[in-house]
Amino acid sequence: MEEIMKMSGPVPNNFDAENADNLEDIEKQFAVKAVRHLETYWAILEKVKGSSLRLTKMDDDIYEHLKADFPDFDPAATIDENKLKSKTGKERWRKFMMAYEKKVDDYNFGTMLRTSPKVEYEKDTTIFVPRMQFYAVEIARNKAGLNDWIYEKANGTSKP
Repeated sequence: MEEIMKMSGPVPNNFDAENADNLEDIEKQFAVKAVRHLETYWAILEKVKGSSLRLTKMDDDIYEHLKADFPDFDPAATIDENKLKSKTGKERWRKFMMAYEKKVDDYNFGTMLRTSPKVEYEKDTTIFVPRMQFYAVEIARNKAGLNDWIYEKANGTSKP
């Protein structure tokens, strides 16, 4: 995870994404915001077991919707980025996400997602996805207890 953290620097307090001078500044701001989100999420998982965590007020609805639209989704499996971002994958996820356009803030904001619940955020285990994909996947992982190891490792309660 340290490798990911080194890629971002502090966001200037006076940075205004709406009036950024060029595309590079905007890209940097999005990257910094995405890294801050992953840092915050990881810190929460170190303090609270994922299985008892709620990411949104709509976790149960999002989870049921995920199971209905993606019945073969296995939260324990490693995500295949090529399949996820294929034409068919994009179409299916776009339809899923649009249900939350007016219900979830920043539903389509770019967010970092671990490809597997068994790993930390690292360069080779992290992909960039819309926020609703992150919510759907992480809610499913949390409900299955797949992120509890993070809390246990951070608090010295891991099972040998």
